[in-house]
Amino acid sequence: MQTRNKVFDDISQLMTNAMGVAQGAREEAETAMKSMIDRWLADRDFVTREEFDAVRAMAQKAREENEALKARIEALEK
Repeated sequence: MQTRNKVFDDISQLMTNAMGVAQGAREEAETAMKSMIDRWLADRDFVTREEFDAVRAMAQKAREENEALKARIEALEK
């Protein structure tokens, strides 16, 4: 009976190791896919959301300053 438990223990250990290898392979595949997508996006000059929001904020501020200067010029011309 001890032999049978040893076989089950070996099978259990083998399955545990196989699951660890499968999980490692999955994580490696995810990392490789993310890297490939990042390179693809970088090659197409896409910007991140943070970069877009920063430029948008700068444009909004420039518009507000432009309107303020326009109002000031109109006031000075009167």
